Amino acid sequence: MSDTKENVAENVNDSVPVSEPNLDETEQNEQKLPESAATEEEVLSEKLSEANDKFLRLYSEFDNYRKRTAREKIELSKTAGEDIFKTILPLLDDFERGIKAAENATEVQAVKEGMVLIFQKFKNALQQKGLTEMDSKGQAFDADFHEAITNIAAPDDALKGKVVDELEKGYLLNGKVIRFAKVVVGA
Repeated sequence: MSDTKENVAENVNDSVPVSEPNLDETEQNEQKLPESAATEEEVLSEKLSEANDKFLRLYSEFDNYRKRTAREKIELSKTAGEDIFKTILPLLDDFERGIKAAENATEVQAVKEGMVLIFQKFKNALQQKGLTEMDSKGQAFDADFHEAITNIAAPDDALKGKVVDELEKGYLLNGKVIRFAKVVVGA
């Protein structure tokens, strides 16, 4: 058996030629790469640079958008009350004219009527901007709309837990409470 193993080993060694790689052939094979592989690499490289360029442009646009909206928010907060002041300025003028007229007026009734007219004009202007008064008297106490100043004994059982008196009116701006009504609640 040892003879057969040696014979097989000799046959294997004889059948497989052992040769050292030739460096010149390897270099030639690398240089003979198909042109499609070289162009494919260039195409991929170009696509990568285009994608990077698009990314940088998009990032820059977003950064500019973010800065612009921040600037607009600052400007908006500075001029947020401009609309309401434009509405109130004519009323201020009316008050000034009323004060001047009251200095020389001899009739108190005319001055009162003028003040009532200015008050109504002022109230209507605020209502147009979304300001509404709360009607609290006689309503059930609600902590979402009322601030209880004190409790008093209710004059009758029907007023227990309800607003008996209103010390300061509450106001809503477009449905949101901007000032709670200060009330007295029946106990």
